[in-house]
Amino acid sequence: MPMYQPSKRDMVVGFEGGGDGQILDLDTAVKDGVLGGVDGGVVGTGVGEKLDLRKMIQELDLCEVPTVFICPISLEPMQDPVTLCTGQTYERNNILKWFNLGHFTCPTTMQELWDDSITPNTTLYRLIYTWFSQKYLLMKKRSEDVQGRASELVETLKKVKGQARVHALKELHHVVAVHATARKSVIDGGGVSVLSSLLGPFTSHAVGSEVIGILVSLTLDSESKKNLMQPAKISLMVDILNEGSIETKINCTRLIESLIEEKDFRSEIISSHSLLVGLMRLVKDKRHSNGICPGLSLLRTVCFYKEVKILLVSIGAVSQLVELLSGMEHECLELALCVLDSLSSIPEGRVALKDCVSTIPIMVRLLMRISESCTQYALSILWSVCKLAPEECSSIAVDAGLAAKLLLVIQSGCNPILKQQAAELLKLCSLNYSDTIFISKCKLTRTIQ
Repeated sequence: MPMYQPSKRDMVVGFEGGGDGQILDLDTAVKDGVLGGVDGGVVGTGVGEKLDLRKMIQELDLCEVPTVFICPISLEPMQDPVTLCTGQTYERNNILKWFNLGHFTCPTTMQELWDDSITPNTTLYRLIYTWFSQKYLLMKKRSEDVQGRASELVETLKKVKGQARVHALKELHHVVAVHATARKSVIDGGGVSVLSSLLGPFTSHAVGSEVIGILVSLTLDSESKKNLMQPAKISLMVDILNEGSIETKINCTRLIESLIEEKDFRSEIISSHSLLVGLMRLVKDKRHSNGICPGLSLLRTVCFYKEVKILLVSIGAVSQLVELLSGMEHECLELALCVLDSLSSIPEGRVALKDCVSTIPIMVRLLMRISESCTQYALSILWSVCKLAPEECSSIAVDAGLAAKLLLVIQSGCNPILKQQAAELLKLCSLNYSDTIFISKCKLTRTIQ
C-alpha cells in the first residue's frame, strides 16, 4: 500500500470529524467536487452486487486520495470511519488499538476525552465508498476495453499484411507495454503463437522489431520459448540486433537472454559471430548508454558456453572490454568484469588478457574500490594472468601497486576465500624479489592515501 498524498482537488472543509465546519451530505459533496470526480464523467454505482470497499482500495492502489478519507493514525484510506467526541474521525480498528494501549486522548489533538464512545461516521463512509466505486468501475471498464482491443488486434494480425500489419503491431506494442490486463489477454488468447509465427527468414525488420518488443513484455511459457528457438527466428533477432534502433536492440538482448535460460537451449544457436559483434557494438555505443548493461548481461550469459567464449576472444572482445572499464557505471562495470573473468578461464582468454597492456594496471586499481564482487573478479583475473607469466606479469603488477592492495584485502572484512586468494597471489608476486625489495615496493602508505 503506498503512502497516500492529499489530492490537489481536495480543498475540503466541513466534514464531520474533518475540522470545524458542518456536515456535508453526499449530493453536495459530489456537486462541489469533494469526491474529485472521474475523468470522462461520473460512473454510477448501480451494479447488481455491492462492491467490497477493502477490495477496491487494494486493487486501485491509488497514491492520490482526498485527505479527509485518510486515517490520521495509519495514513491509509478508512473503511469504517468513526468519530470521537472531539470531532476527529479515525478508522475504527486503529482508534480501538490506541485505546487498548491505555491512551484516553484524541491522537490528533491530544485532548483528554470526556466521552469514550465512538460514533460511526456514515456520511464520510458513503463519500469514501462512492468515490472509490467511481474509480473502481471506471478502471474495470477501461480494463475490459483494453483487453477487448488487444484480442481484436491479435485477430487482425492473422488476416492483414504489409503496412496494415505494422500498424496493428505498433498499437498492440503500445497497449501491452502499458496495461497488464492486455498482456494477459494476449497470452490467454493464443497471441504468443500468432506473434511467433510472424518471425522468420522473410520477415521485415519493421515487423520483427515490433513483434520482439511485444514478446519481451510477455511472460512466455516453455513451449513458447522452444518455438522461438528455431534457427530462422534466432537469426532474425540477431540481424535486428545489429541494425535496429537502440530500443529494439535492447529488446533483442532481453528476449535472447530469456531463451537461453531454458533447459532445452542449444549453445550452437548462439555460436554466432554476428551476435557477438552486435553485442560488442551495443556495449561500445557511448551515445546510447542505456544499452550497455543489457548487452553485457547477455554477454555474461552466453559466456557459460566454451565455444562462445573462444569466439568472443577471437573477435578482440578482451582488449575492447578492458579499455571500456574505466568509463563504466558501477553496475555495468561488475558485469564487464564477470565477462572478463569468465574469458580468463580458457587459455585463449588468458593470453588475450596478458597481451592487453591495460589489464594489470586497471585490475589493480579496481581492487577494494567498487564492491567485493568487483574485487573478487579483478583478483581472479590478476591471478590468471600472473600465473600464466609469473616473472613478467608479477613485476608489472607489483609496480602498479598490487602488493599494497593485496595487503588491504587480507586485512579487510572480505570473505575468507577472497583473503586466501589475495594471500596466494601476494606469495606468487613476492617470489621474484628479496624480502627487503618486496617490502619497499608495497608502498602501503601511498595506497591508503
